[in-house]
Amino acid sequence: MRSSPLLLALLLTACGTSSGGASVATIDASTSPVPDGASPQNGGDAGLPVAKDGSTTTNPDAGTPAGDAGTGVATIRVHYPTGSHKITLRGASSPYSWTTGVPLTPGASDTWTLSTPSLSAPLQFKPLLDDMTWSRGPNYAAPPGATVDIYPHFTTITGAYSNAFQFTSSILGNTRGVWVYLPPSYNENTLATFPVVYMHDGQNLFDPAAAFGGNTWQIGQTMDAAAEDGSIAEAIIVGPENTSDRIAEYTPVTDPTTPTTDGAKGALYLQMLITELKPKIDATYRTVTDRDHTFMMGSSLGGLITAYASVERADVYGGFGVMSPSTWWDNSWILGEVATMPMHAVHPNRVYLDSGNAGASNDDVTQTAQLDAQYQSVGFVQGSTLDYLVQNGGQHSEIYWAQRAPGALAFLVGPRAYR
Repeated sequence: MRSSPLLLALLLTACGTSSGGASVATIDASTSPVPDGASPQNGGDAGLPVAKDGSTTTNPDAGTPAGDAGTGVATIRVHYPTGSHKITLRGASSPYSWTTGVPLTPGASDTWTLSTPSLSAPLQFKPLLDDMTWSRGPNYAAPPGATVDIYPHFTTITGAYSNAFQFTSSILGNTRGVWVYLPPSYNENTLATFPVVYMHDGQNLFDPAAAFGGNTWQIGQTMDAAAEDGSIAEAIIVGPENTSDRIAEYTPVTDPTTPTTDGAKGALYLQMLITELKPKIDATYRTVTDRDHTFMMGSSLGGLITAYASVERADVYGGFGVMSPSTWWDNSWILGEVATMPMHAVHPNRVYLDSGNAGASNDDVTQTAQLDAQYQSVGFVQGSTLDYLVQNGGQHSEIYWAQRAPGALAFLVGPRAYR
């Protein structure tokens, strides 16, 4: 498909520019963009960041047995800087209850430990601060025989975002702002580290005063709500702004019908993200640096460059959120690029792909369906490693990307562990 004046206009305006085949899931455009806040569970209002070394399932300390699998004894370790406070636990199964706390044993590095009696089923529990303040979010679960490491927070309800710093790239020769969202646990629980989601068009993510047309992706609201209901693990969001060179930076190849002054800089843009920006983020914030906890997400041309990265840089990013991608670019060049994925040594863990089907462009729904088929042809499976969704009534704008962002982030990052 050749670009039309309408599609070109969408590229230039819908995302703004800063001055400096198979089964298809569908949602309706009236879907609420942010999940409802969590109701207290058994008397508590907890988010769990990724464990300190990045593990999300069992014991993060190498060489330590994960409980006593033979007897079903579980070991619960709560990591929290308590100061003069103490940690207790309440639970759903005898000898625990939701009315009386059991003290945990303090240890080195602000680690509080409890070993349960033999369990025949997962123990639903929550830690409390001084047996008064419940951890935020849903109950945790300790499976029989497991060692469970959790990094809760007790008092903070919302995270914080800011246009954190100006970033100059020697690779691209320009400067842009970088927006950063820190989740509720970040400042309260300084023992925790977090996955990172890199999102293009950073000025459109949080602040209506900075966003194109005043419409944001509502990422702060989405992540705050998820910290309460556990639907998405707490994560740091990094949003490098676009620049006046947006079209060139977000395109790996040129499109003959869409002239740009500087050609295609997509490969250089990815190099900037990986070799310049990511090291700065990892040095500045408490991040989990491996590919399994590093993600990329974008829309329109930002979706195109994300799809390209899913082929070329799965060694750095484990999951990719490709929203309303400009699949039409250069006669659907991206379809051939995805077809080369089997020739690469490393493949993504997960790919999220979507579009709307309304508006003057129909959000390129037909060719994005072809992109879905191409991902499936190289081995991705809908519902496990691939989540492809068409939003009925969805158009090519931030309004609809905000509505789909919670589902995209939940699929890529995953829920809070030990739910």
